[in-house]
This record gives sequence, C-alpha cells and structure tokens, in this order.
Amino acid sequence: MSLHLTTGDWAVIAGVSTIIYLVAMRWCMPTPKAKRQISFVPLGGSVFLVSNAVVEGYSVSFTLYLYSCLLLAFVVMLVPVGKRVAADTLEQEQKPWEKVPLNTFSLYWFAFSSTGCIVAMLYIWPAIN
Repeated sequence: MSLHLTTGDWAVIAGVSTIIYLVAMRWCMPTPKAKRQISFVPLGGSVFLVSNAVVEGYSVSFTLYLYSCLLLAFVVMLVPVGKRVAADTLEQEQKPWEKVPLNTFSLYWFAFSSTGCIVAMLYIWPAIN
C-alpha cells in the first residue's frame, strides 16, 4: 500500500512534529538554561537540513520528512529516560568541574531506540512516497 503525501501535508506534519518536540523536550529539561538550549534545535536542524537538501538535490517533501523524523526520534529517545537525563544534566550544571557518570540504562535506551527509529525511517519512506 502506498500513501502519497503532498508537500503541504509534510509541512503540516513538520509543524506538528516541532510542537511535539518543543513540549516534550522542554518538559524533560530541568533548568531554564537547558530548556532554552533545547528550544533552538529545530531552528538549527532546519538550517542544516535545508542547506544539505539544496546541495544534495533532495525534494522539499523528503527534507520535511527527515526533519519530522529526526525531531520525533529525539522525543522517542529522550522522553522515556527524561527524568534520569534531567537529573544528570542538573547535577552537571551544578558541578561543572566534576564529570557526572553516564546512566547505563539511558545509554542502552539511546542506542536501541535510535536504531529502531532509523529502521522505521528507512521502512516508512518508500511506503508514503
């Protein structure tokens, strides 16, 4: 089954993905500084993806697809372990001279969830293109 989405559809999906990302990621971050920093990721990502798409010759639909998938992948990777990561982030900001040890479960979650997101991205694009 092939579901063809237009560029307008992808623009709406990218907008909704941005809102989901901002709400979820700001919820996970423990300090105003971290909330502010994480809020600039969609802007930086869009600048990078658009410039890369121009160089590589990607379509607007594919670029918006990548943008949406990457933002949602960050949500999938961080929200389930958000409180643990937030506690580590807060501790690191409070003690910048000391290296905070990484949480083992969070590292494994990042590895497995990012792999799952990449597989899903590769599988879904041909079905909706």
